[in-house]
Amino acid sequence: MSDFLLELRCEEIPARMQASARAELEKLFRAGLAGLAVGGVTVWSTPRRLVLIARDLPLATEAAREEAKGPRTSAPEQALEGFLRKTGLAKADLVERDGVWFAIAERPGRATADLLAEAIPAIIRGFAWPKSMRWGAASAASDSLRWVRPLSGIVALLGSEVVECSVDGIAAGRVTLGHRFHHPGAITIGGAEDYQEKLRACHVIVDHAEREALIRSGAAAAAETAGLVLVADEGLVVENAGLTEWPVPLLGRFDSEYLAVPPEVIQLTARTNQKYFICRDGAGQLADAFVCTANIAAKNGGASIVAGNRKVLAARLSDARFFWEQDRRKSLADHAGGLSRIVFHEKLGTVADKVARVAKLAEWLASEGIVPGCDPALARQAAELCKADLVTEMVGEFPELQGVIGGYYARAEGLDDAVCDAIRDHYKPVGQGDDVPTAPVTVAVSLADKLDTLAGFFFIDERPTGSKDPFALRRAMLGVLALVLENGLRVSYRELLMHALDGCGPWFQDRCDALLAFAVDRLKVRQREAGVHHDLIDAVFALGGEDDLVRLLARVHALQSFITTPDGANLLAGYKRAANILKKEGWKADEVAIPATGEEDPLAMVDDPGVAEAARQHAELRRAPAHPAEPAEAALIAALAAAEPRAAAAIDAEDFARAMAALSTLRAPIDAFFEGVTVNDPAPAIRSARLVLLDRFRAAVHKVADFSRIDG
Repeated sequence: MSDFLLELRCEEIPARMQASARAELEKLFRAGLAGLAVGGVTVWSTPRRLVLIARDLPLATEAAREEAKGPRTSAPEQALEGFLRKTGLAKADLVERDGVWFAIAERPGRATADLLAEAIPAIIRGFAWPKSMRWGAASAASDSLRWVRPLSGIVALLGSEVVECSVDGIAAGRVTLGHRFHHPGAITIGGAEDYQEKLRACHVIVDHAEREALIRSGAAAAAETAGLVLVADEGLVVENAGLTEWPVPLLGRFDSEYLAVPPEVIQLTARTNQKYFICRDGAGQLADAFVCTANIAAKNGGASIVAGNRKVLAARLSDARFFWEQDRRKSLADHAGGLSRIVFHEKLGTVADKVARVAKLAEWLASEGIVPGCDPALARQAAELCKADLVTEMVGEFPELQGVIGGYYARAEGLDDAVCDAIRDHYKPVGQGDDVPTAPVTVAVSLADKLDTLAGFFFIDERPTGSKDPFALRRAMLGVLALVLENGLRVSYRELLMHALDGCGPWFQDRCDALLAFAVDRLKVRQREAGVHHDLIDAVFALGGEDDLVRLLARVHALQSFITTPDGANLLAGYKRAANILKKEGWKADEVAIPATGEEDPLAMVDDPGVAEAARQHAELRRAPAHPAEPAEAALIAALAAAEPRAAAAIDAEDFARAMAALSTLRAPIDAFFEGVTVNDPAPAIRSARLVLLDRFRAAVHKVADFSRIDG
């Protein structure tokens, strides 16, 4: 057994590509040595090298005997000829067994070094980089080697022996290079066992996870030494580890006058442009400090490095301050005038057109009381200004700040706090785990914005298909659902969608139906993550007319709690048995409403005396059968008479748990009915009466949910 070391050295690999490169290297190595037992594989990366170490490789593969089954001996000649072409054998080389031809190949064992010598060039040439390049004189040929950056060296050692191979004139060996500044000279590697420590001695930490840990702890310690707290940023940790081979976190200061700029601007400037961490003081406020990650252990403690980075950051912050001051020379309303120059979508007009629709919808949501406690005037004002920052210099430089910087500009202008907060937060929630707005004006504007986007794109038939969702409509719908449910907004969802569609032009029923179906689909996704089965949502939604999402989910949650109890499971079984009997008999639910005792009889309104009389007889049959009822039959009739009004009253009061409890009283009577009563009685009148009773039972259950949609 021997360990294998492969180092691919090149110019700087972009930090964002290193994680996928590690996975690709391991995948190609395992594919190239398929069938060879490997004890374990470790893959590391630095800006200048990819490293793979495979443990406990056998020195040779064992001989193997392979069989390929061919056609039957009685098969047409063409089938045999095709098999021979596939295997490269002659008919005389085949073996016949039980009337079937077999091709048998004896594969001799091979030295692992030979397998690696073939695999390494294939790995390098087969590497899938997001972007790659050709270089040097050979780049004129289209078949020359492509790599992320010019490949300069290969170390390939099996045990202590070099694996002899070459790629595009680069021969594998045992020599590598250390740190670009600390140890630019050659390093001779003995094998996988001394590789990591030899490079460490030459100021190269090859384990990316170790570098990440050093940056994480070193940056926090540098901030703590200065009496500050580092703002954690794991993405920045990984990126800095991908930019350095010997990371040294250093703390620097910038002019405190820049703190007049919003903290999000400073953080983005430091993070995006310079890869710096920021710090907060003991009060949690942004401090005039940053932590950069050097790639060298400087002799003077890094003072010169910090000074250089401070100058670069100062230039960036100066630009940000200029944008901040320049943008504030105009009011947000003036900025909003520029939205007419930005096309939202060629079929939906400009961003100014969208803003007008959103303002109208937000004002309606407030004035109709759909968003309780929302001032319609403030909702309209916030909606009219919510996109104004899209034309500012700051958002042009930092698109991530849209909305946020608009809120700052609005506050600097002295606008109402509710308007400022709505401008800042109207994009929320933008993803799973994001905060859901609860301030009334913000809710109205955020909901209107997302509804308009959904209605607009469905109106022009730009709907999500499969994995494609170029306008992020799934995310928008999830945002709408979160706003409605988290804030308990009581409204017909169909009414919401119809009103949003009205803003786009004459709406069509199919667009509204499609949007409603899309909402239910996203609701299932959202609730599945919360542990709710999709069939329960279908069972409630199938009742029809239930598009108040708050009430719908209350029903669903009560149904889920009920259906998991013994009473619920048995009632479901009884329901399905009753439904199957009625289906087999071709029995349909009554089309004539049946009054309860003491209510006005709607049958009196039927003009045809014959129809009215037949309906009255049918209704009487439902109340009490004409034949002497058997005990179990009478018990079910009595249980229905008691449960139906209780369930109906509970549903009217939106106490769905109590409605389920009322239904649970039917569990024992329906079980006893099926056990002691013959539904298909020879007497037609008795049989009909019992089918009517089952239909009544089914109808009673349907007042809560369509149990036929529930699995199980």
